[in-house]
Amino acid sequence: MPQVVRCGLIQTKNEVISPKGGTDKATIQKIKQSMLDKHLKMIDDAAKKGVQILCLQEIFNGPYFCAEQDQSWYEAAEEIPNGPTIKKMQEVAKKHQMVLVVPIYEREQAGVYYNTAAVIDADGTYLGKYRKNHIPQVNPGFWEKFYFRPGNLGYPVFQTRFAKVGVYICYDRHFPEGARALGLNGAEIVFNPSATVAGLSEYLWKLEQPAHAAANGYFVGAINRVGTEEPWNIGEFYGSSYFCSPRGAIIQQASRDKEELVVADLDLEEIAEVRNTWQFYRDRRPETYEQLVKL
Repeated sequence: MPQVVRCGLIQTKNEVISPKGGTDKATIQKIKQSMLDKHLKMIDDAAKKGVQILCLQEIFNGPYFCAEQDQSWYEAAEEIPNGPTIKKMQEVAKKHQMVLVVPIYEREQAGVYYNTAAVIDADGTYLGKYRKNHIPQVNPGFWEKFYFRPGNLGYPVFQTRFAKVGVYICYDRHFPEGARALGLNGAEIVFNPSATVAGLSEYLWKLEQPAHAAANGYFVGAINRVGTEEPWNIGEFYGSSYFCSPRGAIIQQASRDKEELVVADLDLEEIAEVRNTWQFYRDRRPETYEQLVKL
Protein backbone atom coordinates (compact mmCIF):
# COMPACT_ATOMS: atom_id res chain seq x y z
CA MET A 1 0.00 0.00 0.00
CA PRO A 2 1.58 3.33 -1.04
CA GLN A 3 2.34 5.76 1.77
CA VAL A 4 2.44 8.98 -0.21
CA VAL A 5 3.43 12.33 1.30
CA ARG A 6 3.14 15.51 -0.74
CA CYS A 7 6.17 17.70 -0.11
CA GLY A 8 7.24 21.14 -1.28
CA LEU A 9 10.29 23.37 -1.59
CA ILE A 10 10.30 27.14 -1.98
CA GLN A 11 13.06 28.89 -3.95
CA THR A 12 12.88 32.67 -4.09
CA LYS A 13 14.90 35.76 -4.80
CA ASN A 14 15.88 38.05 -1.96
CA GLU A 15 15.48 41.75 -2.69
CA VAL A 16 18.44 43.30 -0.88
CA ILE A 17 17.90 46.96 -0.08
CA SER A 18 20.93 47.71 2.08
CA PRO A 19 24.27 49.33 1.21
CA LYS A 20 27.49 47.35 1.19
CA GLY A 21 29.17 47.53 4.55
CA GLY A 22 26.26 46.49 6.71
CA THR A 23 23.02 48.22 7.58
CA ASP A 24 20.87 49.44 10.45
CA LYS A 25 18.34 47.54 12.54
CA ALA A 26 15.31 49.23 10.95
CA THR A 27 16.43 48.25 7.45
CA ILE A 28 17.08 44.66 8.55
CA GLN A 29 13.57 44.43 9.98
CA LYS A 30 12.17 45.85 6.75
CA ILE A 31 14.00 43.19 4.73
CA LYS A 32 12.83 40.41 7.05
CA GLN A 33 9.21 41.56 6.93
CA SER A 34 9.28 41.80 3.14
CA MET A 35 10.65 38.28 2.80
CA LEU A 36 8.20 36.92 5.38
CA ASP A 37 5.28 38.44 3.48
CA LYS A 38 6.52 36.90 0.22
CA HIS A 39 6.85 33.47 1.79
CA LEU A 40 3.46 33.60 3.47
CA LYS A 41 1.87 33.98 0.04
CA MET A 42 3.88 31.07 -1.32
CA ILE A 43 2.98 28.93 1.71
CA ASP A 44 -0.70 29.69 1.03
CA ASP A 45 -0.13 28.50 -2.53
CA ALA A 46 1.49 25.32 -1.23
CA ALA A 47 -1.52 24.69 0.99
CA LYS A 48 -3.86 25.03 -2.00
CA LYS A 49 -1.77 22.39 -3.77
CA GLY A 50 -2.12 19.99 -0.85
CA VAL A 51 1.48 20.17 0.37
CA GLN A 52 1.91 18.38 3.70
CA ILE A 53 5.61 19.06 4.40
CA LEU A 54 7.25 22.28 3.17
CA CYS A 55 10.85 23.46 3.46
CA LEU A 56 12.08 27.03 2.94
CA GLN A 57 15.53 28.12 1.74
CA GLU A 58 18.57 28.82 3.92
CA ILE A 59 18.02 31.93 6.12
CA PHE A 60 14.77 32.36 4.23
CA ASN A 61 13.91 35.83 5.54
CA GLY A 62 17.07 37.66 4.53
CA PRO A 63 19.84 38.00 2.00
CA TYR A 64 22.97 35.88 2.04
CA PHE A 65 24.73 38.50 4.16
CA CYS A 66 27.77 36.24 4.63
CA ALA A 67 29.06 37.83 1.42
CA GLU A 68 30.55 40.48 3.74
CA GLN A 69 31.78 40.61 7.32
CA ASP A 70 29.86 43.22 9.27
CA GLN A 71 28.56 43.07 12.83
CA SER A 72 25.36 44.91 11.95
CA TRP A 73 23.93 41.68 10.49
CA TYR A 74 23.93 40.14 13.97
CA GLU A 75 20.71 42.14 14.39
CA ALA A 76 19.04 39.74 11.93
CA ALA A 77 19.27 36.86 14.41
CA GLU A 78 16.43 35.88 16.72
CA GLU A 79 15.61 33.23 19.28
CA ILE A 80 14.25 29.80 18.44
CA PRO A 81 11.51 28.98 19.28
CA ASN A 82 10.60 32.17 21.15
CA GLY A 83 11.38 34.70 18.43
CA PRO A 84 8.65 36.32 16.31
CA THR A 85 9.37 34.43 13.07
CA ILE A 86 9.04 30.94 14.51
CA LYS A 87 5.99 31.97 16.56
CA LYS A 88 4.37 33.23 13.37
CA MET A 89 5.28 30.05 11.48
CA GLN A 90 3.73 27.94 14.23
CA GLU A 91 0.45 29.76 13.60
CA VAL A 92 0.81 29.22 9.84
CA ALA A 93 1.57 25.51 10.24
CA LYS A 94 -1.49 25.03 12.42
CA LYS A 95 -3.68 27.03 10.02
CA HIS A 96 -2.71 24.87 7.04
CA GLN A 97 -2.13 21.60 8.95
CA MET A 98 1.29 21.57 7.29
CA VAL A 99 4.74 20.59 8.58
CA LEU A 100 7.18 23.48 8.10
CA VAL A 101 10.99 23.43 8.03
CA VAL A 102 12.01 27.03 8.69
CA PRO A 103 15.69 28.04 8.37
CA ILE A 104 16.63 31.33 10.06
CA TYR A 105 19.58 33.03 11.75
CA GLU A 106 19.44 31.99 15.41
CA ARG A 107 20.49 34.00 18.45
CA GLU A 108 21.15 31.83 21.49
CA GLN A 109 22.50 34.76 23.50
CA ALA A 110 24.48 37.90 22.78
CA GLY A 111 27.50 36.93 20.68
CA VAL A 112 26.37 33.32 20.16
CA TYR A 113 24.70 32.73 16.79
CA TYR A 114 23.85 29.68 14.67
CA ASN A 115 22.62 28.86 11.18
CA THR A 116 19.53 26.92 12.19
CA ALA A 117 16.35 25.31 10.88
CA ALA A 118 13.31 24.90 13.12
CA VAL A 119 10.90 22.02 12.51
CA ILE A 120 7.23 22.67 13.23
CA ASP A 121 4.58 19.94 13.16
CA ALA A 122 1.25 20.20 11.36
CA ASP A 123 -0.59 21.19 14.55
CA GLY A 124 1.81 24.08 15.16
CA THR A 125 3.94 22.25 17.72
CA TYR A 126 7.60 23.20 17.74
CA LEU A 127 9.46 19.87 17.50
CA GLY A 128 13.05 21.07 17.68
CA LYS A 129 15.89 22.45 15.59
CA TYR A 130 18.96 21.51 13.63
CA ARG A 131 22.05 23.71 13.77
CA LYS A 132 24.36 23.66 10.77
CA ASN A 133 27.41 21.64 11.75
CA HIS A 134 29.89 22.39 8.97
CA ILE A 135 30.70 26.10 8.64
CA PRO A 136 32.60 27.27 5.53
CA GLN A 137 35.05 30.13 5.17
CA VAL A 138 35.53 30.29 1.42
CA ASN A 139 36.93 33.24 -0.51
CA PRO A 140 35.35 35.15 -2.06
CA GLY A 141 32.05 35.83 -0.43
CA PHE A 142 31.31 33.00 2.01
CA TRP A 143 32.45 34.34 5.39
CA GLU A 144 30.27 32.13 7.56
CA LYS A 145 32.65 31.64 10.48
CA PHE A 146 32.22 35.36 11.18
CA TYR A 147 28.49 34.80 11.77
CA PHE A 148 27.90 31.22 12.94
CA ARG A 149 29.15 28.86 15.59
CA PRO A 150 29.29 25.21 14.49
CA GLY A 151 26.19 23.25 15.44
CA ASN A 152 26.12 21.38 18.74
CA LEU A 153 22.90 19.36 18.50
CA GLY A 154 24.13 16.45 16.41
CA TYR A 155 21.92 15.10 13.62
CA PRO A 156 18.38 14.95 15.03
CA VAL A 157 15.43 13.40 13.23
CA PHE A 158 11.94 14.71 13.91
CA GLN A 159 8.82 12.54 13.93
CA THR A 160 6.23 14.73 12.23
CA ARG A 161 2.63 13.87 11.48
CA PHE A 162 3.52 12.70 7.97
CA ALA A 163 7.13 11.44 8.02
CA LYS A 164 10.42 11.33 9.89
CA VAL A 165 12.30 14.45 8.81
CA GLY A 166 15.99 15.32 9.01
CA VAL A 167 17.78 18.53 8.05
CA TYR A 168 21.20 19.24 6.58
CA ILE A 169 22.09 22.86 5.67
CA CYS A 170 23.99 23.98 2.55
CA TYR A 171 27.74 23.29 3.09
CA ASP A 172 26.83 20.26 5.20
CA ARG A 173 25.97 18.43 1.98
CA HIS A 174 29.66 18.07 1.13
CA PHE A 175 30.14 15.75 4.12
CA PRO A 176 28.77 12.18 3.86
CA GLU A 177 29.19 11.46 7.56
CA GLY A 178 26.24 13.56 8.69
CA ALA A 179 24.10 12.31 5.83
CA ARG A 180 24.71 8.76 7.03
CA ALA A 181 23.99 9.74 10.64
CA LEU A 182 20.60 11.14 9.60
CA GLY A 183 19.76 7.83 7.94
CA LEU A 184 20.87 5.81 10.95
CA ASN A 185 18.74 8.09 13.13
CA GLY A 186 15.68 7.14 11.09
CA ALA A 187 15.21 9.95 8.57
CA GLU A 188 12.81 9.23 5.72
CA ILE A 189 13.14 12.66 4.11
CA VAL A 190 16.20 14.90 4.46
CA PHE A 191 15.89 18.57 3.53
CA ASN A 192 18.92 20.64 2.57
CA PRO A 193 18.16 24.38 2.39
CA SER A 194 21.06 26.14 0.67
CA ALA A 195 22.48 29.37 -0.75
CA THR A 196 25.05 28.55 -3.40
CA VAL A 197 26.24 30.23 -6.58
CA ALA A 198 27.12 29.16 -10.11
CA GLY A 199 30.77 28.54 -10.79
CA LEU A 200 31.52 27.42 -7.25
CA SER A 201 29.40 24.35 -6.61
CA GLU A 202 26.95 23.83 -9.44
CA TYR A 203 28.79 20.82 -10.85
CA LEU A 204 28.32 19.11 -7.46
CA TRP A 205 24.65 20.05 -7.07
CA LYS A 206 23.29 17.02 -8.91
CA LEU A 207 25.98 14.63 -7.68
CA GLU A 208 26.29 14.79 -3.92
CA GLN A 209 22.72 14.80 -2.70
CA PRO A 210 21.42 12.07 -5.01
CA ALA A 211 24.45 10.08 -3.84
CA HIS A 212 23.44 10.65 -0.20
CA ALA A 213 19.89 9.55 -1.05
CA ALA A 214 21.09 6.36 -2.75
CA ALA A 215 23.71 5.53 -0.12
CA ASN A 216 21.19 5.90 2.68
CA GLY A 217 17.88 4.94 1.09
CA TYR A 218 15.88 8.08 1.83
CA PHE A 219 14.35 11.01 -0.06
CA VAL A 220 16.20 14.32 -0.32
CA GLY A 221 14.74 17.78 -0.89
CA ALA A 222 17.46 20.22 -2.00
CA ILE A 223 16.70 23.95 -2.07
CA ASN A 224 18.67 26.85 -3.53
CA ARG A 225 17.68 30.49 -3.91
CA VAL A 226 17.68 32.34 -7.24
CA GLY A 227 19.00 35.60 -8.65
CA THR A 228 21.92 37.92 -7.93
CA GLU A 229 21.95 39.79 -4.64
CA GLU A 230 22.98 43.42 -4.64
CA PRO A 231 25.23 44.98 -3.59
CA TRP A 232 27.60 42.04 -3.18
CA ASN A 233 27.26 40.31 -6.57
CA ILE A 234 29.18 37.21 -5.50
CA GLY A 235 27.50 35.24 -8.28
CA GLU A 236 24.18 33.91 -9.50
CA PHE A 237 22.18 31.76 -7.12
CA TYR A 238 21.16 29.12 -9.63
CA GLY A 239 17.96 27.71 -8.14
CA SER A 240 17.51 24.19 -9.53
CA SER A 241 15.84 23.01 -6.33
CA TYR A 242 14.79 19.36 -6.55
CA PHE A 243 13.54 16.20 -4.93
CA CYS A 244 15.36 12.93 -5.42
CA SER A 245 14.33 9.39 -4.57
CA PRO A 246 16.01 6.72 -2.43
CA ARG A 247 17.39 5.38 -5.72
CA GLY A 248 19.16 8.69 -6.31
CA ALA A 249 16.89 9.74 -9.18
CA ILE A 250 15.82 13.38 -9.47
CA ILE A 251 12.03 13.22 -9.67
CA GLN A 252 11.06 16.92 -9.69
CA GLN A 253 13.20 19.99 -10.32
CA ALA A 254 12.77 23.76 -10.52
CA SER A 255 14.29 26.18 -13.02
CA ARG A 256 17.58 28.03 -12.55
CA ASP A 257 16.20 31.54 -12.41
CA LYS A 258 12.55 31.70 -11.38
CA GLU A 259 10.84 31.94 -8.01
CA GLU A 260 9.03 28.64 -7.70
CA LEU A 261 7.22 26.20 -5.49
CA VAL A 262 8.43 22.66 -6.23
CA VAL A 263 5.91 19.95 -5.35
CA ALA A 264 6.45 16.18 -5.42
CA ASP A 265 4.58 13.15 -4.12
CA LEU A 266 6.97 10.91 -2.20
CA ASP A 267 6.00 7.27 -1.60
CA LEU A 268 7.68 6.31 1.66
CA GLU A 269 7.20 2.62 0.83
CA GLU A 270 10.00 3.05 -1.69
CA ILE A 271 12.46 3.41 1.20
CA ALA A 272 11.91 -0.18 2.37
CA GLU A 273 12.03 -1.46 -1.21
CA VAL A 274 15.42 0.15 -1.82
CA ARG A 275 16.92 -0.79 1.54
CA ASN A 276 15.79 -4.40 1.18
CA THR A 277 17.60 -4.55 -2.16
CA TRP A 278 20.75 -2.63 -1.24
CA GLN A 279 21.54 -3.76 2.28
CA PHE A 280 23.98 -0.94 3.02
CA TYR A 281 22.95 -0.61 6.66
CA ARG A 282 23.21 -4.36 7.22
CA ASP A 283 26.63 -4.55 5.60
CA ARG A 284 28.20 -1.53 7.33
CA ARG A 285 31.38 -2.25 9.33
CA PRO A 286 31.50 0.55 11.93
CA GLU A 287 34.12 -1.33 13.94
CA THR A 288 36.53 -0.74 11.05
CA TYR A 289 35.89 3.01 10.79
CA GLU A 290 37.62 4.22 13.98
CA GLN A 291 40.45 5.81 12.03
CA LEU A 292 37.99 8.16 10.33
CA VAL A 293 37.43 10.12 13.53
CA LYS A 294 41.08 10.03 14.62
CA LEU A 295 42.58 11.68 11.56
